[in-house]
Amino acid sequence: MKKIFLKDIKEKGSVSDSFLVTKKETGVSKTGKAYLNLRLMDSTGEVEARVWDNAEALAKSFDLDDVVKVRAFGVSYQGRIQLNVSDIYSLKEGEYSLTDYLPASKRDPEEMIVALDAVIEQMEDVNVRALLKSIFSDPEIRNRYKLAPAAKAMHHPYLGGLVEHVLSICSLVDVVAAHYTKEYETPVHKDLLMAGAILHDIGKIYELEYSRSFGYTDSGRLIGHITIGVEMVDEKIKQLDSFPADLAMHLKHLLLSHHTLLEFGSPKRPKTLEAVLLGFLDDMDAKVNSVMSIMDATAEEEDWSPYQRMFERAIYTCRPAVTREAAGETPSSETPSGEKDKAKAGAEPKPDSQPDPQKEDLDLFS
Repeated sequence: MKKIFLKDIKEKGSVSDSFLVTKKETGVSKTGKAYLNLRLMDSTGEVEARVWDNAEALAKSFDLDDVVKVRAFGVSYQGRIQLNVSDIYSLKEGEYSLTDYLPASKRDPEEMIVALDAVIEQMEDVNVRALLKSIFSDPEIRNRYKLAPAAKAMHHPYLGGLVEHVLSICSLVDVVAAHYTKEYETPVHKDLLMAGAILHDIGKIYELEYSRSFGYTDSGRLIGHITIGVEMVDEKIKQLDSFPADLAMHLKHLLLSHHTLLEFGSPKRPKTLEAVLLGFLDDMDAKVNSVMSIMDATAEEEDWSPYQRMFERAIYTCRPAVTREAAGETPSSETPSGEKDKAKAGAEPKPDSQPDPQKEDLDLFS
């Protein structure tokens, strides 16, 4: 059973535990000596690691994506913890549980997929409801959907991230559809928009590899989740009797346009009311999840996150206190942000941008 997680490793601390190998490269030092450049992962994060001694022999004892037993100690390198590894070897299946090594949603995946069933059951449009029931009664689709991450790295990048992302958008659809239907004469087709929310990223269950480390499948690299998703939906529609052609066209447009811009990977830009709404809701939920993850990962004593390439800026993580009117009530049990700001007065602010940052793959974002 795993006892030490990466988040708990300190400088000069000894480590004897198991991790997942997500990078394995051979290098040669300035003195001509071979070494191994590794990245190790568990459910709490990743860490760079080096094997300096006996590297060639130890390299034969494990492969990329293996779960390995490691003996090492922590060192500080460029402000980050790195592991110097003295011994490493593969573990056999049955000696570990992959849930210890891959990041996962805090919510139970089975509970989330059941919550999704409830959303589908409440739909009034019989055609939309029948299609979604057909899709999620497929055991392979159902099992993959509840475990898949929503992306490799950009947002909800953990097991169960896809269904967590979808349920969040479904909650937003409830509010937004009611608001705009009330405000305007043209009602939002709520069930169509909800179906778009549920199905817009369904192709990621085959685009992404998540049985070990997160990566892309061959079909993910060559075809992509948008095309995969449209093909999946189209196949299920053909199996139903008398599914309306215009409804099928509108639904497939939602999948094809949800990245909103051609340069973001959408074959089509949003051209219907529901497609415009889905594009904004998807983008908002993805970005909010990313910002909240950045805030969670930023040290408590820091007001600013490190520079974030995906946003091309640092994120200010200091939250304002809530002021209440009730007599004698303390605004917050936490330190008011104003006091924290005063303590930081005179400190040099971190730069909001850096020259020519390397852009992340935009196709991962939505």
